Amino acid sequence: MGEFELIRRHFQRAGVAQPTQVLLGVGDDCALLQPTPGHQLAVSTDMLVEGRHFLADVGPEALGHKALAVNLSDLAAMGARPLGFTLALSLPRADDAWLAGFARGLFALADAHACPLVGGDTTRGPLNLCITVFGEVTPSRALRRDAARVGDDLYVSGRTGEARLALEWLLGTPWARAAVGTMLPSDLRARLERPMPRLALGRALAGVAHAALDLSDGLAGDLGHILRASGVGAELHLAALPLAPALAALPEAERQTCLLGGGDDYELLFTAPPSARESVQAAAQASDTGVTRIGAITDQPGLRLLAADGQALRWQAVGFDHFA
Repeated sequence: MGEFELIRRHFQRAGVAQPTQVLLGVGDDCALLQPTPGHQLAVSTDMLVEGRHFLADVGPEALGHKALAVNLSDLAAMGARPLGFTLALSLPRADDAWLAGFARGLFALADAHACPLVGGDTTRGPLNLCITVFGEVTPSRALRRDAARVGDDLYVSGRTGEARLALEWLLGTPWARAAVGTMLPSDLRARLERPMPRLALGRALAGVAHAALDLSDGLAGDLGHILRASGVGAELHLAALPLAPALAALPEAERQTCLLGGGDDYELLFTAPPSARESVQAAAQASDTGVTRIGAITDQPGLRLLAADGQALRWQAVGFDHFA
């Protein structure tokens, strides 16, 4: 199977409806997008490299899902609506069965969010997936990292830490195996391999929240991006963090590692004024996504992690670093 047959067989989809903003999709030198009048383009690129971002034995359908999900999560963090995406795919060989599974996972998520594939490239080489996603957002309603304000409440959607626990189990880490047991539950594995982008919540929060980002490299480290961009600090209440049952059996140090430094959560971390608490809950209900208030934005620089009794805890807020 050659390159163009590969594209035709697995990535060209005749008869699939396109958003009106997509004027020209797969098959030409460029895609043509026309954002809705009065909107801005929101663009994000993420790369997944075998051995760095995913294990070699992950299933192709799950990999197709995650490759797009991590990009859609960036749109969610901006309060944007998806328009389409491009895919650059490097493959060791043209494996028809692998490509069929990958395309199923990719397009199932794409179709669920009306986000069509509009172009890309394929080549031979180490397994590497690079997606660029395009969305649109009303300028005054975009959720940015630099918009947190002193006095804002700090919220997180869903739960953190389960993806890190699943990864440690797959790597054979003793404390993860002791907590989870001899079999990795499918729902725990899904938190690592099939994250769900919080697009509905992000759009519902546009105009309600001040600042937001998606959690890809660990809650504590990612929160630092908001604090630095906004020139503020934060108090984070450890006891307020939603705790997944799977994490309850962990020793305290490992539990904190998963909750605060886990990465791959793809939940939304956002700030909003106390006056918007009812609106935040309405957004959560409308999007069928749980949110939890976990702290507050302060004028004291840096992050203070507080125990249940109000005492400050020591924590080195370092997120995942690709070159560390």
